[in-house]
Amino acid sequence: MSKILVIEDEAAIRRVLVKILSEESDSYKVLEAEDGLAGIDMIKKEDFDLVLCDIKMPKMDGVEVLEATKKIKPEIPFVMISGHGDLDTAVNTMRLGAFDYISKPPDLNRLLNTVRNALDKKELVVENKRLKKKVGKKYEMIGESKEIAHIKEMIEKVATTDARVLITGPNGTGKELVAHWLHEKSERSKNPMIEVNCAAIPSELIESELFGHVKGAFTSANKDRAGKFEAANGGTIFLDEIGDMSLSAQAKVLRALQESRVQRVGSDKDIKVDVRVVAATNKDLKKEIDEGRFREDLYHRLAVILIKVPALNDRRDDIPLLVDHFSKKIAEEQGVAHKNFSDKAVKKLQDYDWTGNIRELRNVIERLIILGGTEVSEEDVKLFASK
Repeated sequence: MSKILVIEDEAAIRRVLVKILSEESDSYKVLEAEDGLAGIDMIKKEDFDLVLCDIKMPKMDGVEVLEATKKIKPEIPFVMISGHGDLDTAVNTMRLGAFDYISKPPDLNRLLNTVRNALDKKELVVENKRLKKKVGKKYEMIGESKEIAHIKEMIEKVATTDARVLITGPNGTGKELVAHWLHEKSERSKNPMIEVNCAAIPSELIESELFGHVKGAFTSANKDRAGKFEAANGGTIFLDEIGDMSLSAQAKVLRALQESRVQRVGSDKDIKVDVRVVAATNKDLKKEIDEGRFREDLYHRLAVILIKVPALNDRRDDIPLLVDHFSKKIAEEQGVAHKNFSDKAVKKLQDYDWTGNIRELRNVIERLIILGGTEVSEEDVKLFASK
């Protein structure tokens, strides 16, 4: 049910608005306030999906109510109610964040359409926040070790810039989490983050995947297709396992970074792109350069900022936190009761040699949640976590 607050000092108009809205839909719960101060008091105490607010009122006018609400509950849409002489002020309230305004006496169709549109916008805002929170939770970085604290500090410093970042570290350490944090905390977070696993794409297709192609460029190119760089325009492109990229594709990536332009395969037309590049690899690129498998000029273009993600064996102090996090998350995903891990079980997990890093730990936790006892014991770990 949508909760609507009507703030209007003229009792007759207030009653009309409440009556119209209440009769329009059973899903509207309409409350009223006789002046701005009373309205602000109600807004502080309750959550509203929409506020209809008169502009000229005693004690506190509508502009002041709007400004005060934007400071405490900015997500609430405001529709301003304006008299004939208030139209200029009503227009100015749009700059302050009002959704729209209606004139007195209110036109029924205009009023109801405006209310519906404002409520739809509120619903979208709430849904976007929910999805954003869900995405943020998915890529949460767990740990309090000095190594993880250093990475978080680096992200805070770098995220708001457009500096290119090269993330290094063994497989399974969570390099993609760092990439997502960099994007989510950047000015580009409202635009897409496009991920490309360079190791998973055949070398003959990587250029088409990155830069797109035109119809007829090769046998299966039966129509024009945009590449990942174009899809990421305005946002971030994450080139995972870039050490596995062919030298031919590396040359084109270098050009894209130098000129902020790409060419689709089979075309000589330049397409301007605005993307931030974040790359990751589990390889020693300096060694790859020495052996002729990676371009040194591309390395220096990518490695403006270097972030090294440590192996799990180098941050064992974080294992108790990771066990607690994964056990809760996996129990929720599997639809089973959450299981506690005994202190000895956690200690046993801390003593393991985690060659597969975080990914391996998560798999072991899932196995123990499914196969272990009501409380996961040291014996369960010995039995089910053995390699």
